[in-house]
Amino acid sequence: MNNKNITIASDHAGYDLKNYLVKEIINMGFKVIDLGTNSNDSVDYPDFAKMAVKNILEKKSDVAVLICGSGIGMSMTANRFKGIRAALCRDVNDAKLARQHNNANILTLPGRQIDVDEAKNCFKIFINTSFEGGRHKKRVEKID
Repeated sequence: MNNKNITIASDHAGYDLKNYLVKEIINMGFKVIDLGTNSNDSVDYPDFAKMAVKNILEKKSDVAVLICGSGIGMSMTANRFKGIRAALCRDVNDAKLARQHNNANILTLPGRQIDVDEAKNCFKIFINTSFEGGRHKKRVEKID
């Protein structure tokens, strides 16, 4: 993945983790498109997931990071759109396989169930792992 724009969004439960990740992503040399939320005040995760999906579909970013409390809501919302493959990743192995086998374009993280270092490592693995293609290509094509 070599696009320099990384879209990131969270709900209130992912707000703190999002802020840590934004700093890490910038330090890695990427440009961050931060779609919010911008506080711990309660918001509706589908609104933020949809904004991130729009950025990918409009090619403003190749990948996005979505964070909510469990990661499930963001993942479910994002995956309703053709061309989106959001993967809920709780550890680096999930992040690696999501890219290698599923060509995921959204990394979804559980803000209340993952520590900051593991989340940072998930992003690093996700962004630096390539899709293997081969036997996985036809399977990924069947998703849409």
